[in-house]
Amino acid sequence: MKADRRAVEVRVTGRVQGVNYRGWMRMEAERLGVDGWVRNEEDGSVSALLVGEEAAVATMMELLESGPPAARVVKVASRPADAAGTRAGFRILR
Repeated sequence: MKADRRAVEVRVTGRVQGVNYRGWMRMEAERLGVDGWVRNEEDGSVSALLVGEEAAVATMMELLESGPPAARVVKVASRPADAAGTRAGFRILR
């Protein structure tokens, strides 16, 4: 991965399912040029992998704190990730 690129695994908790959080996240990721994926978890949280330019990923991380209008984000936890094998584009996983 290039030095100016960043990969982050994210878990978002709160009211983030049933409020179009994944669709909103894909729209924002595409707008910012961030690759990766997002999926709902059984515990009601949302997990994601964000891969992109350092500034774009930082902006995405800020946006995750609020989410779409109906969401109520309680916490955004992140950790560095391995971007190996990440496809171009942003996908919603089932």
